[in-house]
Amino acid sequence: MSVARLRTIAVVLAGGTGSRVGLDIPKQLLKVAGRTVIEHTVETLNECPEIDEIIVMMASDFVADAEAILLGKPGLQKVSRVLAGGVDRNDTTRAALAALGEDEVNVLFHDAVRPLLPAGVVRDCVAALETYEAVDVAIASADTIVRVDEHGCIDDIPDRSRLRRGQTPQGFRLSTIRRAYEEALADPDFRATDDCGVVLRYLPDVPIYVVAGDEQNMKVTYPIDLFLVDKLFQLGSHVAERRDDSLDGDVLRHKAIVVFGGSYGIGRDVVRLAEKAGCRVHSFSRSTTGTYVEQPDTVHAALAHATRESGGIDAVVVSAAQLATGPLAQMTDEQVLAQVNVNFVGAVTVARAAERYLRATRGHLVLFTSSSYTRGRANYSLYSSTKAAVVNLAQALADEWSDGGIHVNVVNPERTRTPMRVQAFGEEPEGTLLDSETVASTVLDVLASDMTGQVIDVRREAPRTAAVPELVAEAVAGPAVDPL
Repeated sequence: MSVARLRTIAVVLAGGTGSRVGLDIPKQLLKVAGRTVIEHTVETLNECPEIDEIIVMMASDFVADAEAILLGKPGLQKVSRVLAGGVDRNDTTRAALAALGEDEVNVLFHDAVRPLLPAGVVRDCVAALETYEAVDVAIASADTIVRVDEHGCIDDIPDRSRLRRGQTPQGFRLSTIRRAYEEALADPDFRATDDCGVVLRYLPDVPIYVVAGDEQNMKVTYPIDLFLVDKLFQLGSHVAERRDDSLDGDVLRHKAIVVFGGSYGIGRDVVRLAEKAGCRVHSFSRSTTGTYVEQPDTVHAALAHATRESGGIDAVVVSAAQLATGPLAQMTDEQVLAQVNVNFVGAVTVARAAERYLRATRGHLVLFTSSSYTRGRANYSLYSSTKAAVVNLAQALADEWSDGGIHVNVVNPERTRTPMRVQAFGEEPEGTLLDSETVASTVLDVLASDMTGQVIDVRREAPRTAAVPELVAEAVAGPAVDPL
């Protein structure tokens, strides 16, 4: 006889202010990577299948602001309430416990200012709560920890092998954390900085299991943290959810899709797979239709034609690109202008022209970048810089167009076998390149999703998200793959 799974409620603790970052608004309402910090945090929890409901505990003066951001928004359907928090962390937890009802559930308390929480940490916490009544998240300390006396001098150096740095979420059976707080309230000397500390002090017989955290799960506390989180979002990437119905189901059937650069390489495969999925596809390129992405008149004509034929446009994909390698000082004016115009001006031109069509359908714009966007490389100066510009363009437009429900994303393929690559590098060993159909299939997955403002990796063996060490190494040394 199977035991029913306990529901899991995530409580987002957002009661803090922006005092330590020098602001007069809560730091969770600051924007990074096109969205507020709390939106990123709640979106991450909302995407976790282990989470059934999300309650947000907000600083009391900003409850209305959080409600406007979070309630009733597509993609945040698990958010049920935004409630006023207390004067400190413990008061806020008590207010949340009072709102949780009487049924036994798992409850995860998570800091609103930890927006880079990996989904795997949430999964491990919920799994651990099947055995334990209290769970903490922590990571090993890479630094030596010293204890100082009242004079500021070292009086002890603890054994680092047993020390951990605490993170969130912290997870509990609801009955357990309630019992701990009931005991704490009877203590006139009660002080605690986190909820596991309450259990440890007042329910000493309850084991607190430690789940491995992640360096990526950093907390925004000081101004430098805002900068680092913003950069990690900029460099970070996602993997599109594999959807069986992208190609064979009804998600994309009858959608009108415009592909610029649809006569060769990845663009041609996007056209073919979209047609297989039942889309009404309109393909344009300079070789087949005389459409130049950098020329507004030809772009406007293409979009108008597609609208007349299909009655509207649900998605626009821009796969046209130019590559010329070599020292910048030795490039011709024509080579410079070709790369800047096609790779960046073209993306800008298509985006500007497509906005009114996509606003009418709450549609999708998909652009392409390269792994070289994270750091410029010798002999790829224009290609790297234009691809970085495309990422910034997409992230900015995702924010700018969010009120119209337009989704803007960037696909970032690993080295891919395309005519442009073969022309630049010749034939390469089998098994070292992605095939263009894999990339095209990912494009359809993106079009079938609710993602926006994301860089979507396509790798032969892709991680779910890029880890912090990988991002730092790439930022310092440049990408490990050729920028195509």
